[in-house]
Amino acid sequence: MAITASMVKELRELTGAGMLDCKKALAETDGNMDAAVEVLRKSGAAKMEKKASRIAAEGIARVATNGTDAVVVEVNSETDFVAKNELFQDFVQVIADNALASGLNGGMNGEDIDSLLAMNGLHDMLVEKTATIGEKLSVRRFAKVSGDCVATYLHAGGKIGVLVAATGDNGDAEKEALMNVAMQVAAMNPQYIGRADISQEEIDKMRDITVDSSLNDSASLPKPILNDLFGKAVSGKLFSDEDLAVYEEKKNDKYLFNFLSDAAKATLSDLAMQDKANIVDNKIFGGMIEGRISKQLKEISLLDQVYVKAEDGKQTVAKYLESVNKNLTITKFVRFEVGEGMEKKNEDFAAEVAAQMAGK
Repeated sequence: MAITASMVKELRELTGAGMLDCKKALAETDGNMDAAVEVLRKSGAAKMEKKASRIAAEGIARVATNGTDAVVVEVNSETDFVAKNELFQDFVQVIADNALASGLNGGMNGEDIDSLLAMNGLHDMLVEKTATIGEKLSVRRFAKVSGDCVATYLHAGGKIGVLVAATGDNGDAEKEALMNVAMQVAAMNPQYIGRADISQEEIDKMRDITVDSSLNDSASLPKPILNDLFGKAVSGKLFSDEDLAVYEEKKNDKYLFNFLSDAAKATLSDLAMQDKANIVDNKIFGGMIEGRISKQLKEISLLDQVYVKAEDGKQTVAKYLESVNKNLTITKFVRFEVGEGMEKKNEDFAAEVAAQMAGK
């Protein structure tokens, strides 16, 4: 059977596959459109399988909401170029819309993704898009929130996707407030809603790390403790002659550490770690540590963060929400940053071209 241009055009519109692939599939099936579609699907599945081991850490996030529920999905591609492709972006939005309608609560990889892709031919669509675009595409994760009021926000073209849910009223003022909070989450990347959500185990771990990092940064230690460490280093002849001379000359200079060698700084840190138990019991040191922990808790707790739009530069997110509606309570937020925690592909186009040339 003669394969006409109109047949190729029809198959392209049905599948999104390339013109040559469509023509080949029609020739292989003697013009049978349904059979040609199946051939292209199988071809796409084969291509998808070949690409399975490749790194797909670029991509975009997309969101969908119905007013009381909201979802965010992350779909990965191999290159940022594809992430900017309208065909790819439309596909990701279809995934988000289906995730919202699915009733699934979300998750990362595994059965939850399989359940989502089993809906409405999404898996076949993924296969087709992989074949058409020519890169490994991966539906990595999705999440859902529900509340009296929800907000969604995409930053940097979808490189960051945020959801926020709250109880309370859902008027225009509340919706605007949640949108502002979603922007806060995108910009400041909090880990928890409030301090009450941070476990004692996490705080203890934070304290241990803060203590050790402080001891290893001897320049930041309280002056009485630092003077004691210098005394041990000098009396124990642990400094080189050059560092000893620098110390004697600059010991009252606030920039002393700028003149000491790395070896001398390491010596002071070693002495601090050796005397860790006594230093930790020091009230001045303890106060410094608690101050640093408090600062870290404010940074990772959404409600304790300084609201980025605060006119006085001091108002917290909690105070901002209270000023809008005292009954507005954040119950959950989700922040997806595309590719976070994934190995990034190291693009070396010069080396790639050289390898191709060598192959020829």
